Amino acid sequence: MTPRLTPSALRLAATALLSLAASAAHAQQNQPAQQAQQAQRPAAYHDRAALKRTVEEFLQVQTGGLPGQVTVAVGAIDPRMSLAPCPAPQAFFMPGARAWGKTTVGVRCATPAAWTVYIQASVTVIGEYVASAAPLAQGQTIEAGQLVMLKGDLTMLPAGIATDINQVVGRSSNSSLPPGTPMRVDTLRIKPVVQSGQLVRLVSSGAGFSVSAEARAMGTAGDGQVVQVKTSGGQQITGIAKAGGLVEVAF
Repeated sequence: MTPRLTPSALRLAATALLSLAASAAHAQQNQPAQQAQQAQRPAAYHDRAALKRTVEEFLQVQTGGLPGQVTVAVGAIDPRMSLAPCPAPQAFFMPGARAWGKTTVGVRCATPAAWTVYIQASVTVIGEYVASAAPLAQGQTIEAGQLVMLKGDLTMLPAGIATDINQVVGRSSNSSLPPGTPMRVDTLRIKPVVQSGQLVRLVSSGAGFSVSAEARAMGTAGDGQVVQVKTSGGQQITGIAKAGGLVEVAF
């Protein structure tokens, strides 16, 4: 014989069933919102190793045309730094920075989260440079036998260091130099082949013609340097100074 439930027991059972149904419906309604929140939450922070590779690859491209053996070293990245994941980080130089010696590279992310960081790095360039092999007197015309090629980190030397002996031979120094001094092109003077006020021969040639005229130099110039001259008719012409008091003009 099946036991009969009292009215109060029936009411309790009905209330329990309604409560379970309401809980299930509420959970089903909230499920899309929870999924959306999980989708918006970053899965992880941007990998610091990937950030370092971005800087290394950027500097390797920037140093592609440098002479000598180039080495790129990226400084340590703060392990406390937390950056949102970025699918396409972009490296860049700040104004005035370059891939030479100690430098700073910026990395920025535009989407999905915008951030910018600056990372220290260094570029070493091991190559040959020209140095004095013997004492050089001020104003002395430098010969090839007075020079030597040395090897070192070019980024640690002053700007304008000569890397080819031909950049130095035939010039003179603005000051006396001891042996072993790196030769800076910007401190060397070219021996003049044309002096200001000198009468020079203005020459120009091309396919099937050659022109020559006398003119007066308006400045001093070494072989291959630009100089202005004035013709007997008063016309000012710019040409290239050559040995023997010649000035070549291209028409």
